[in-house]
Amino acid sequence: MARRKKGRPVHGWVIIDKPAGPSSTAVVGKVRWAFEAQKAGHAGTLDPEATGLLAIALGEATKTIPYVTDALKAYDFTVRFGQATNADDAEGKVTATSDNRPSAADITATLPAFTGDIEQVPPAFSAVKIDGERAYKRARDGDIPTLAARPLFVESLTLLEMLDTDHARLEMVCGKGGYVRAIARDLGETLGCFGHVRKLRRTWSGPFSVDQSTTLEDIEATARTPDIAAFLQPIDAGIPDLPHATVSEIAAGRIRNGNAAEVTTTDANFGETALAVCKGTPLAIGTYRAGMLDPTRVFNL
Repeated sequence: MARRKKGRPVHGWVIIDKPAGPSSTAVVGKVRWAFEAQKAGHAGTLDPEATGLLAIALGEATKTIPYVTDALKAYDFTVRFGQATNADDAEGKVTATSDNRPSAADITATLPAFTGDIEQVPPAFSAVKIDGERAYKRARDGDIPTLAARPLFVESLTLLEMLDTDHARLEMVCGKGGYVRAIARDLGETLGCFGHVRKLRRTWSGPFSVDQSTTLEDIEATARTPDIAAFLQPIDAGIPDLPHATVSEIAAGRIRNGNAAEVTTTDANFGETALAVCKGTPLAIGTYRAGMLDPTRVFNL
């Protein structure tokens, strides 16, 4: 006999403005508990001291997480020049200092080297795995790991303002797998003055913006009550750019069983990924070919 899942079948997205302090995993746990959801996951980790957008998927919405994590995302962050730390942020121990300080012109002239397709070495205190173990665990034990550079696409890196001689505020728009702490570290090294992240806030990720977020306080205040449903966005909120493929009820039955079915109307082109929909209900994500939708991710609603 199959084990019964704990919780309720809740499906959709919850957009949280994460405060500094709790880990992303802890925030997901609180949201899952508040909604009494059977399943939950998030679309991109934020460090404990980082704030801003944390997109949390509940239930069948977890099947759309890759579409959000693979999308561009934006960060508003402050770099503290003149100090390097072992964690590349303000929580780490200072490992080197410099009396040099860059001007706004110096920083602006350096930024093009950090845009486009670049190679980035993740921070030693990161979740990158080395022989099955997280790098940060080794670093905490004093065994500073040597990590290989990884490709990263940076669409833009902009100096927003000089806060004072020691601090500059920047914005980065990048693809999957970017470490803002590594950008701050490498920027400081290139400018010959060292640097680390002082503050970090994610402002948007894929289709989601921090402007549409809610707080943990709001979630906790409505936890396990009908009012909490107001904070739940639909499954397809995470995939707004996918073309729709409308199907009949008969075709919907085939798609729910994982079989290809005829499409009634669609704006998808041959070979494109599309969202199968019947009477406004999302059924599956699949490939559209010659009037048929072949499902690859079926929503069990």
